[in-house]
Amino acid sequence: MSHDHTHHDHDHTEVPDEPTLRIRAIESLLVEKGIIETASVDAMIEIFENKLGPRNGAQVVARAWSDPAYKERLLSDGTAAIAELGFSGVQGEDMKVLENTDKVHNVVVCTLCSCYPWPTLGLPPSWYKSYAYRSRVVIEPRKVLAEFGLAIPDEKEVRVWDSNAEIRYLVLPQRPAGTDGWTEEQLAEIVSRDSMIGTRIVNVA
Repeated sequence: MSHDHTHHDHDHTEVPDEPTLRIRAIESLLVEKGIIETASVDAMIEIFENKLGPRNGAQVVARAWSDPAYKERLLSDGTAAIAELGFSGVQGEDMKVLENTDKVHNVVVCTLCSCYPWPTLGLPPSWYKSYAYRSRVVIEPRKVLAEFGLAIPDEKEVRVWDSNAEIRYLVLPQRPAGTDGWTEEQLAEIVSRDSMIGTRIVNVA
């Protein structure tokens, strides 16, 4: 499976909507006229996918790691608890938070299209929308996760959750060892977008 993070080879089975087609046409025209470069567009998308967008979700995770009462509310009613931090809106109305533990690892997919919690994770990565990921992670999740560099022990259960128009999921990754005494800001810095989808774990650099 390709983990390319650009937006050009999404491998969709569905036809892009009209706004998407228009955006692509405008981009192609601007590139053709030399006004912008494809690499610059890709770099900007990378920023929104990995840096700006997922920071909301990282704050949610950091708060849950730091505040047991908040974590309990988050797991009980994800939508309300996330809204406590000011994150809500379209595609974030019905949120369920899945906790990774020593016994269970959760990973999220949308097999029908690419339903994704925009208010907490920003733009969905291209691989999340690809047909390869959407079809394979349900059938062979351990193999797909291994392709992301994540080897799940045989004794740990892997649960695959299928997002849809009614509900979207956010993975609460396990807090890594060696972070006792860290502030929420420090904790948020180590939480990645992929860890909140379930294709990575959080490590201390």
